[in-house]
Amino acid sequence: MSGADFWQDAQKARRVSQEASDLREELSTWESLRSNVTELKDLVELSGDDQSLQDDITNKLADLEGQFTKLEFATLFSGDYDKDPAIVAIHAGSGGTEAQDWTAMLTRMYMRFAEARKWEVTVLSESRGEDVGLKSITLRVNGRWAYGYLKSEAGVHRLVRISPFDAEKMRHTTFALVEVIPELDEVVEMEIDPKDLRIDTFMSGGKGGQSVNTTYSAVRIVHIPTNTVVSCQNERSQVQNKETAMKILKSKLHQLNLKAQEKKKGELRGDYQSAEWGNQIRSYVLHPYKMVKDHRTEQETSDAEAVLDGDLEPFMEAYLRNLLSSK
Repeated sequence: MSGADFWQDAQKARRVSQEASDLREELSTWESLRSNVTELKDLVELSGDDQSLQDDITNKLADLEGQFTKLEFATLFSGDYDKDPAIVAIHAGSGGTEAQDWTAMLTRMYMRFAEARKWEVTVLSESRGEDVGLKSITLRVNGRWAYGYLKSEAGVHRLVRISPFDAEKMRHTTFALVEVIPELDEVVEMEIDPKDLRIDTFMSGGKGGQSVNTTYSAVRIVHIPTNTVVSCQNERSQVQNKETAMKILKSKLHQLNLKAQEKKKGELRGDYQSAEWGNQIRSYVLHPYKMVKDHRTEQETSDAEAVLDGDLEPFMEAYLRNLLSSK
């Protein structure tokens, strides 16, 4: 950061500056914890038979255990890309208005989760429903361990509730697909033949200022061999949208290559299971009872409202611990 040319690449400089700030905060937390441990040791030596001090020791010890448990969470991030920003795409399943409303609910849930951690969330593209909700939306989430946290959310999410759009107040089951990939700064050896790409431009359909919705600034890129589609419309410039879309495309293709390798290894081991649309990872039941249950880890809670308000860490921790134990 002290280099004379550090700010020549502003985007990289901001990312490095944020990483430095996160590391300083983490170091400060550990130093504070060490100080608290020293205070506790001194208190133990002075306590003797003083019951009032014994109570203080018990309270301080419980507080320290809670701090250690919280800090231990960071040790669960062992993946190669856990520290990277995350690209989160949410797609409505079949069901029209009901599915589009569920997509909007999931979007709000992840927004609230990110806000609680003071992460930066950028809407890269969105397709709104005719009446309410979202057909699809793509978010860029930037924060400490963003991909490490959010990778647990990839898969099909199932909602069971009394539909607010059903005059007969019938119970509906709805699905939405969540895709999560790391935003890779540089994808090594990732060359894409321009002949394999179809690039379309169109008018941005989301919120924006002057000229955003009146020029063909939005970009959609299709990688024909894999039928991978990426779009970006949040920037005013078509060039900037194309650069962002290409970056996301390379990250997606890199992930596809990794999944193909894992699939091959799994088939050789004999334990490969297909992750298709019907295999939901988590169910959110709002009627006739309230429960959110993750089908991979059996983690569950009856406080569905808290989960939909962004209280996802228990599910993420259970997923990460399960992931480590299976290696």
